[in-house]
Amino acid sequence: MERKHNAELTANARILRKNMTKEERQLWYDFLKSYPVRFLRQKVIDNYIVDFYCHSARLIIELDGSQHYEEKGLLKDKIRTERIEQRNLTVIRIPNNEVNRNFEGVCQYIDIAVKESLRQSATDTSL
Repeated sequence: MERKHNAELTANARILRKNMTKEERQLWYDFLKSYPVRFLRQKVIDNYIVDFYCHSARLIIELDGSQHYEEKGLLKDKIRTERIEQRNLTVIRIPNNEVNRNFEGVCQYIDIAVKESLRQSATDTSL
């Protein structure tokens, strides 16, 4: 049976949970932790550790710092997103500066994405 994730990354994920970025902490403690649909933080999926994962909505949220917008970072993120999406998961990327500048808008965007994904899942299962 194929494993869902690289177990060797579990220790790294635990460290990242304890050392979240300022933007990750804000999104987690001020929104996702108490969101009515359960999210996990620093979840291992395949050979990656994703920032936030919602199983029921099949949704991944990645907060991106400036290194993600350099040529090398863009290519790595493109490959990573394609591989994760092969598992029928949706990846949304949010720049860190959006969390800092427009936190309420980021939360609304995530809420809409979750609700749309759940609505789509409900439609898919009823077919």
